[in-house]
Amino acid sequence: MAVVTVNLRAVTSWVGIARIFAVMLSCVAFSLVASTNNFGGPYGTWCMFTWCFCFTVTLLVLLLELLELYPKLPLSWDDFTSAFSMLAALMVFTTSVVFPSTFISSPCTSSVCARQAVATTISCLCFLAYALEVGLTRAKPGDISSFLSTVPGLLKVFEAYVACLIFSLLDNYISEAGLQWCVAVYSICFIFTFLIIVFTIGRCLSYIPCPLEKILVGYSALALVMYITATILWPLYSFRGKSRPSPCDKNCWWNKHLGITFLTIFNLIAYMVDLVYSTRMVFLRTP
Repeated sequence: MAVVTVNLRAVTSWVGIARIFAVMLSCVAFSLVASTNNFGGPYGTWCMFTWCFCFTVTLLVLLLELLELYPKLPLSWDDFTSAFSMLAALMVFTTSVVFPSTFISSPCTSSVCARQAVATTISCLCFLAYALEVGLTRAKPGDISSFLSTVPGLLKVFEAYVACLIFSLLDNYISEAGLQWCVAVYSICFIFTFLIIVFTIGRCLSYIPCPLEKILVGYSALALVMYITATILWPLYSFRGKSRPSPCDKNCWWNKHLGITFLTIFNLIAYMVDLVYSTRMVFLRTP
């Protein structure tokens, strides 16, 4: 019979404690919102999915580490947990902004609104728990044993997530060639960044017969150049000769295109920092 080993450090270390808090806080958040029975529509569904998804995966991570079953999985565990904690932090942060702006109105006097406000506060605390986990598991300078725990690795997760947010806002871009190029930039960069993350977690990058580190630096430089063009062309073709409609609600094309403009700038900065850190890791590594 197989003997199950219990590793108490999985729940007593600072990382384990941060995960326990994340599990409890995400559970409380979606329970409070579920009790209001007021989370319909795409935004409410997204918020509930985020809390439930983060709760389920974090609980699974805790159990696998507590019972020391994760070495049997065909993946790089450190890369997986680093990528997930970064993704969870981004998802919960987005939810903590989207949920109150969509469902909480002023004045907030009803019991339903009070529970929604408490759920928002709990969600913010949950984001802090995941952010703490990211900080605790981030690789020390010079340590590249777990790529996705390094700054370039964490930025890859950020870049892919921001691209997903851009895709969720895309609307009415077929008529302009400049906008089509921008969508091509978002899609190409997302696909390659996502493949890098998946191949790293699946331990597949070592099978590529090329100087992989230099290829990643070259990709970061190319993605940066492509995002520079998108940062210029997207607002130019989106707003040229067009005024903001009145009224303009949350589903207004102007607000969506403005959101894509800011998200493009965020990803541009991320790829710039990614290139700087990747270059330092590959070409300026100290013995």
